[in-house]
Amino acid sequence: MTDHTPSHRAARCPAAITGMGMLTPLGNDFASVGDALMAGRSGVREIDLLDTSRTLRQFAAPVEAIPDLPGLQPRQLGKGDNVHASRLERLCGAAAVAAVDDCGAAAAAGRRVGLVLGIGAEQLKTWEADFLAGGDAVFSGARQPCIAARLGQALGLSGPCLTVAAACASSGYALAVAHRWLSLGMVDACLAGGGDIISPVALAAFYNLRALSRRDDDPVKASRPFDTARDGFVMGEGAAVFMLEPEAAARQRGARMHGLLAGAGMSSDASHMVAPCAEPAEATRAIEMALADAGLRPDEIDYVNAHAAGTPVGDAAEALAIRRALGAAAERVPVSSTKSMSGHLVSGASAFEAVACLAAFSRQAIPPTINLDDPDEACPLNHVAHQARPARVRTALSNSFGFGGSNLCLVLKAA
Repeated sequence: MTDHTPSHRAARCPAAITGMGMLTPLGNDFASVGDALMAGRSGVREIDLLDTSRTLRQFAAPVEAIPDLPGLQPRQLGKGDNVHASRLERLCGAAAVAAVDDCGAAAAAGRRVGLVLGIGAEQLKTWEADFLAGGDAVFSGARQPCIAARLGQALGLSGPCLTVAAACASSGYALAVAHRWLSLGMVDACLAGGGDIISPVALAAFYNLRALSRRDDDPVKASRPFDTARDGFVMGEGAAVFMLEPEAAARQRGARMHGLLAGAGMSSDASHMVAPCAEPAEATRAIEMALADAGLRPDEIDYVNAHAAGTPVGDAAEALAIRRALGAAAERVPVSSTKSMSGHLVSGASAFEAVACLAAFSRQAIPPTINLDDPDEACPLNHVAHQARPARVRTALSNSFGFGGSNLCLVLKAA
């Protein structure tokens, strides 16, 4: 069998994170999200989205309100008077505008700024929203220009605009693509991230796939990554978008840096369209590739933000992948799943979990996995359960594993 283990090599130029914006179940700004994560606060609650006679209660982690977009009204995002911004578009648009504001709008002026958004099944969500509003676009197959293109036009971006779809790893793939564009000199700066929404079709589909938790006692207790009582994930929604630029350029202009995107690794299981692969050879390879891309050894990692959504097979496979990739360092490196608090933001999960890693840097603490009452023996990791753990955190891995076997690992560093 061919050995796919990447050799250790010098890192390419890291990308500085000079701006970020977010709308999440745990808050709509970095300070609020960091506070919630470190307090172990859950954003999961009971919702009433599906019109159904089932007695099972519906739990999810929604975004409570989407703020108005200063200077970017919904109608401006589309072409024609009858094109309105959907909930998904408003989420991603608000996060992108906040990221531009955070880095300083003047910093983007006169530069080639690109945009990469990770959004899975974008047109299906557009058709669903149209159908629920009384439209018939789903029957005609009418397509709207993608959110990235409309948002790029509204923001006046002169760089390339792209949508990436890789299921639950979509927004992480977007960050990896933006990082590559920067390293190749294709753009001077790049907005990257993604988002997703809770919708009736998404809830029904994941429920029928038996991917969602069946718990209906206490919403806060429903998301239980790595716990023996886990039985599936809880859906969340939200968006997170970052402004990335070469570290050298950011330092030269004296920019504030939230952190660095130092490397990425990607692979595919080529196994099954929805079921996670119990043999995590390719997930392991994605982690190893990310470490090599960042020029880091396993013993230089301070924290792993696990994908761990709370599925029986997926959590155990990821634990094995982490142990294989980190080797002896796995005994020391703390691991947590913030999905226990945020729910699973699906396409937006990877970007949100990058925010969680940045929060670990700024707070010098590891956010916990809440509801981890009885860690599964099949997930033997250095778990951070229930409460945040003070620690020196300078480097972090963030894993995202999506349907279709899309594996991603990001390496983030403190600036």
